[in-house]
Amino acid sequence: MPLADAKQSDAPAKRERAHVGAVRVIAPARLHLGFLDLNGDLGRMFGSIGLAVDVPRTELVLKRSQTFKGEGPDHARALATLRKLADAYNLPAGYEVKVTSAIPAHAGLGSGTQMALAAGAALMTLEGIDHIPSRLGEMVNRGARSAIGMAAFEQGGFIVDGGRGELDRAPPILVRANFPVAWRALLVMDPGTAGVHGDDETNAFAALPPLPADAAAHVCRLVLMQLVPGLMEEDIAAFGDALTEIQKVVGNHFASAQGGSPWTSPGVGRVVDALRAAGGVGIGQSSWGPTGFAFAPSQEIARRLYDSAIEVARREGLEILIAEGRNRGASVEKIANT
Repeated sequence: MPLADAKQSDAPAKRERAHVGAVRVIAPARLHLGFLDLNGDLGRMFGSIGLAVDVPRTELVLKRSQTFKGEGPDHARALATLRKLADAYNLPAGYEVKVTSAIPAHAGLGSGTQMALAAGAALMTLEGIDHIPSRLGEMVNRGARSAIGMAAFEQGGFIVDGGRGELDRAPPILVRANFPVAWRALLVMDPGTAGVHGDDETNAFAALPPLPADAAAHVCRLVLMQLVPGLMEEDIAAFGDALTEIQKVVGNHFASAQGGSPWTSPGVGRVVDALRAAGGVGIGQSSWGPTGFAFAPSQEIARRLYDSAIEVARREGLEILIAEGRNRGASVEKIANT
């Protein structure tokens, strides 16, 4: 929607706006499970595989204020988004944001995108402005390589996007499916390590050579003929085998930018290996990490895997979370004036 159109407001929207005192948004983390094509000779680059998960999450409450102010973890990111959107939509008011929980920054879980979208959606809802997450994401410079963060915010579930083409817009969503309700993801978190981000990420991508075309073709075939069918048929063995192989191809390609290892955090790699030895499937690292993951077919088995690896994790100074797939997008709740 053009910004000029977005600035127009009809009477019903104004009446609704007067009754909304605050807005609460809860946004899910997302796992980045790999890229489809890091070669680009077909005219499209990247292509991402992702999954929305219920933990960790970002939660904030936004209300009007005389000035811009905030509190809570990572609130500076939320304020930056609010200022940018308030300027773009010519909104005269200030805003107060309270962040009660935030996805850890630079952990490979989409923290920046989810915080920006959460703050943006809260502002648009508070002011009665129609919006869509992909448009908000583009306005706050998200989705440069992947649309899975925006799709996770909007729809949740398992997502595959089609990568960047010639058009200056977020990649199209090719697949969106519910993640099996019984399945669990075990997330191995390293609070002491940050994944590559910002200018370093841009430079790292620029320095990477193209992935050989046959390797990209192998990944695409794995996604289309094993990973997605395994998900649809709830065959976790097929899903896990495909994902482990995809992660091997992509991880080895990125190793040169991660000190020669597919793992940003060697400790995370050791814990994920312990989970695999105990029966975890679909192992790998989310985005640039350091968060690693493994999957289990049920809560009971996930708990057993957790118990088998938690002492190893604690010795490494790491944490393990058991997450469910989130098959719905962010929740946006209007809080009435009192």
